[in-house]
Amino acid sequence: MEPIETMEIKDNTFARQFETIVPEGLLSVEYSFQEKKIFLTKINSPEGFDNQALIDVVLKNIMDIIIEKKFKLMPIHPRIVLFIKKNPVYKELLPPGIRI
Repeated sequence: MEPIETMEIKDNTFARQFETIVPEGLLSVEYSFQEKKIFLTKINSPEGFDNQALIDVVLKNIMDIIIEKKFKLMPIHPRIVLFIKKNPVYKELLPPGIRI
């Protein structure tokens, strides 16, 4: 089964997280804002969830949201840093002087 390239990602501004529903439950990526920068701080996945390919799809969709809103990206969570390293096209979202 091929991964879904686009999925519905809800921006829950009250909880400060991007959310999507996966078969195992709620998958979310927490964030915080400072000026025009979005800090992706934590990935919360349902217990027993270990689909790294699906997490990559969720992160890709979140990157599209960040591009659309014209934010700069500060990847804090190690899994998100790894995603940026594997997908260098998103390095343009990093603020000047930030290298990963």
